[in-house]
Amino acid sequence: MAERVAGWLRTALRVLRADLWTTAVSPPPRTEPAAAAERSRLREWLPALVVPVVLGLAALQIAATNQYAFGYGMGMRIAALLTALQTAAFLIALVRPVLAWWIMTVAMVVVARYATVSSGSDAGAMFPWTGTGLVLQATVLFAVALRCRPRIAVETLVISVLVGLGYGFLGDTEGVPFAVLVLTLPVGAGVALRGRRVARTELAAQEELTAEERARRVLLQERTRIARELHDVVAHHMSVISIQAQVAPHLVRDPPAELKENLAGIRASAVEALTELRRVLGVLRADDPSPGAAALRPHDVRHAPQPTLDRLGELAAAVRRAGVDAGIRTTGEPYPLPPGIELSAYRIVQEALSNVARHAPGARALVEIGYHPAGLTVRVTNTAPERAAPPWAGAGHGLLGMRERAAMLGGELATGTTPDGGYEVTAILPAAAPVPAAPASPAIPDGEDTP
Repeated sequence: MAERVAGWLRTALRVLRADLWTTAVSPPPRTEPAAAAERSRLREWLPALVVPVVLGLAALQIAATNQYAFGYGMGMRIAALLTALQTAAFLIALVRPVLAWWIMTVAMVVVARYATVSSGSDAGAMFPWTGTGLVLQATVLFAVALRCRPRIAVETLVISVLVGLGYGFLGDTEGVPFAVLVLTLPVGAGVALRGRRVARTELAAQEELTAEERARRVLLQERTRIARELHDVVAHHMSVISIQAQVAPHLVRDPPAELKENLAGIRASAVEALTELRRVLGVLRADDPSPGAAALRPHDVRHAPQPTLDRLGELAAAVRRAGVDAGIRTTGEPYPLPPGIELSAYRIVQEALSNVARHAPGARALVEIGYHPAGLTVRVTNTAPERAAPPWAGAGHGLLGMRERAAMLGGELATGTTPDGGYEVTAILPAAAPVPAAPASPAIPDGEDTP
């Protein structure tokens, strides 16, 4: 039993030494933007607060010096030194609260050890604390509770109270309970404030982590949807390869065996790739969410062919039925586009018009398709809404999907408000225009000279 008690005492002493024999402080919790803004506003008022704080410290130092020198009979030099230590501890508490507590505790012990209470004086009502010393020590304990862990705050409070009670029992104990209460309340308030701040910080960090996870999940959903749509494009090309490899031997008279073997291998590889694509499509469509705006996606069904820019007229008609006056304008000379680019351009227009219908009721929309030698430009603009949009409870990741489609093709997407209060979505998708074939030279009859 004695060994167990001795082990507990050794452990307690090690914990106290680790907690109190240090000048380090726990890093303050990282604050959220709102709290950071409040701190910045507080810094603006710091110059105005410095003057009253300095004047208050000077008044406390003068009062404590007089009480130590004349009420406790310690002499002016020792009294001035002790009050200077206590004032310095008040300032040190802002950066090193545990060190400030040590200074304040040592000053209290010196006061209790060397003070001689004058006869007929009430200076010893809270001996060894004085009024100013009690205020300064309570302030230091409050700083410890704010800047350090709750265990350290409780340890410093218990030691301070025990030291004070030890000297108080030697003299008049009338004011000791009041002094203990004055020291306990700031520690409790500091621990509560620190706990609240830590809880708010952890909540802000959890909300940030949740937002990141939500954004990552939305990004994966968009990429899955894009991959599901592009599957049909890839499958079409693989089917064409398979058919061409099967037909090619019949286009050559007496094809060699090596050619037949190679074409058979190409067709077998294409068929195998199609089989794997069907498996991938089954996985991608296993959790196929329903479209967010069914009225704007008349062709967006699970097994329908992927839409092209030829269907923009149908899309505009669907948007008009939803209450948005939408127009289409084409510039440049249209030319055949790769299926992936044409599908992505259609989806970008579809998402942009869906956003207009949801967030800009009564606005007019204009879809501009520009064909250029270096690529395709898709621009969707709308005027300012005529009325406020109703609350929308959708996932809200249409812009993310448009950016993913443009980035997948090596293009760019820009969005933003227009000067008239509307909104604009512009996508630039690189696509090389076909080079026109050179005109054939006219045939020259035999026997005629060229000019």
